[in-house]
Amino acid sequence: MSPLNTSKWSRREILKQSGMLSALGAVSAASPLPASAAGLADQPKRPMLVKDGDIHDNLFTRIGVRPIVNGHGTYTILSGSCSLPEVKQAMFDASFYFVQMDEMMDGIGAQLAQLTGAEWGITTTGCAAAICLATVACVAGTDIERCQALPYIKTRDQVIIPKHSRNAYDIGVRMSGVEVIEVDSAAEFRAKLSERTAMVYILSGPESVTGPMSIATLCAIAKEKNVPVFVDAAAEEPVKPNIHLAAGASLVAYSGGKCMRGPQSSGMLIGKKDLCKAAYYQAAPHHCYGRALKCSKEEAMGLLAAVRQWYKRDHAAEQAQWMAWMQHIADRLKGLPSLTVEVEPAGTDLSNRCPNLHLRWDANALKITGTELVARLDAGSPRIVLTGGQGHRPEMMQSSISVTSYMMQPGDERIIADALYEAFSKPGSYENPVVPAGPPASVQGKWGVSIQYLRGVGEQHFVLEQKGSEVTGDHHGEIYNAKFNGSIHGDRIELRSVMQVSGNEIRSTFKGTIQGSRMAGTVNMGEYGEANWSAVRA
Repeated sequence: MSPLNTSKWSRREILKQSGMLSALGAVSAASPLPASAAGLADQPKRPMLVKDGDIHDNLFTRIGVRPIVNGHGTYTILSGSCSLPEVKQAMFDASFYFVQMDEMMDGIGAQLAQLTGAEWGITTTGCAAAICLATVACVAGTDIERCQALPYIKTRDQVIIPKHSRNAYDIGVRMSGVEVIEVDSAAEFRAKLSERTAMVYILSGPESVTGPMSIATLCAIAKEKNVPVFVDAAAEEPVKPNIHLAAGASLVAYSGGKCMRGPQSSGMLIGKKDLCKAAYYQAAPHHCYGRALKCSKEEAMGLLAAVRQWYKRDHAAEQAQWMAWMQHIADRLKGLPSLTVEVEPAGTDLSNRCPNLHLRWDANALKITGTELVARLDAGSPRIVLTGGQGHRPEMMQSSISVTSYMMQPGDERIIADALYEAFSKPGSYENPVVPAGPPASVQGKWGVSIQYLRGVGEQHFVLEQKGSEVTGDHHGEIYNAKFNGSIHGDRIELRSVMQVSGNEIRSTFKGTIQGSRMAGTVNMGEYGEANWSAVRA
């Protein structure tokens, strides 16, 4: 039984239903019956939502999609979070009305200001959209001619980003065509500020909290030149008072579909009123650069409902519940040979703040590696996705995997615990991969490479060096370059590279077969999918 008192437990019981449509009522939205006819005379006379289906039979399974028990966290590829009942209700209610969108956003802006303590706020279609809108707001303001000239004509056409803040999401800055200026010290930052500087972009994280490149330090320097500072706090908790605005930031953006559990494709931009309004000016329903970043009335009101609930939710009770779930899984797995179980409490970092469970084991003892466990859980029913999954046979039998409690739903702890116990206690049979026999084929030299993408052909060059079965070399792409490392066994080759691109990286694993002066196979590029490749020795 929970040590929390009765009143907190009652609230936790409500929180445990978060993300479950059944918490909103049991009358179908399609029902024509009045509330009294449905036995709900004391309830408001309006249609309510009802959950249709379960993990095995639902609107997704009916189109051939397998839902996931999420022990990994708020990843967009896993559809973010489960929205709160209040969010679902707000989106449902909003769908019945027509409103003038500018008036709606003014109403929301005042509400977000009151809730967060900022001067103003707007809703956006995700944090990435907020980055783009903030950038163009700082570039063009609400000067209609400059807005219409984007992205081709800009007076302020540079955005400064500290090197430690470069990331895949700063595409929101780059998509407007500004020049990104990287800096690595406060002195360099001061020197690079100029009349061309439209904005400073900082990714919130450990490197931006303290030290010579902290948000507060950079904000103080930027203020000397009257340059606005934008802080990307996408996965953070929007604590009040806002720590980034207090440090001097002009704008701060959050994802609505992460810890706030609003609509997945929603975000919040808060800060100075004129900049927030300029960012909205750039977006739909206006015919400016951000027209494509349309935030519907349903998403906007859903996000507002999520923010309201954030400042009402019992976060201590949530953390206690998540901790109990991690402990349940840990207790279920006690006594398994070689298995080390560590329950890690939530840290102080505001991003993805929750307890985690870390599992480490010797696959020689438990007969299943981390990567084999990942595949088994993914193929199971229900389908389960956890964090990480390291270890492969035969050279890396020390294995690990983690459970992230952040987006788990009530009952998921039992599903995950039982699936892990079953996999560890009855792993089945796994064999070492077959290594082709014979001496390694020769690949030393230069190769012309064609990659057949889903649409388009990429022409690349490999320069390979070989010592027995070990292969290294240079990966020359069409635009970017990288270093190779890999191996050859018989006529089979595997090459791995990491291309550093603007704010991001492309990880590629080439696998193929060698036939004299030709090679061919497939390349796996992670989230970017697979493609076929072929190569001819120069």
